[in-house]
Amino acid sequence: MKKIPKYEENLVKMMNRSVEQSAELERIERVAIANFKGQLPDLEAALGVLRIGGHLGWRPLALIHNKRTLRKYEDILDIKFKEFFPEEGPSCERSFGYVAAKKIGNFWKAVSGEIKIERRKEIADE
Repeated sequence: MKKIPKYEENLVKMMNRSVEQSAELERIERVAIANFKGQLPDLEAALGVLRIGGHLGWRPLALIHNKRTLRKYEDILDIKFKEFFPEEGPSCERSFGYVAAKKIGNFWKAVSGEIKIERRKEIADE
């Protein structure tokens, strides 16, 4: 039996979004764009988090961004990431920071910076 490359496995996991979930993402995006006032890089970053959050989950996002930045993006998108995204998405294990925080065993100390994690904002290719 031919082995499926890891990136293809990740693609299959990511494509498991329902029609309703995809429509909700698009609705949030359209409303955020229509209502936005401010610096365009903030809107652009918030939309990026909206698209990647379902793949990574809110826990890896908490390691990548500080609380203030995440709140700003939540305000732009008018959602709460903990309620909207899963704790762990299908690509969470590709996050170096998240994998390291899980190994250390104290996620919130890693989020706060009390425990330093190298490469916490990087993602693995497989």
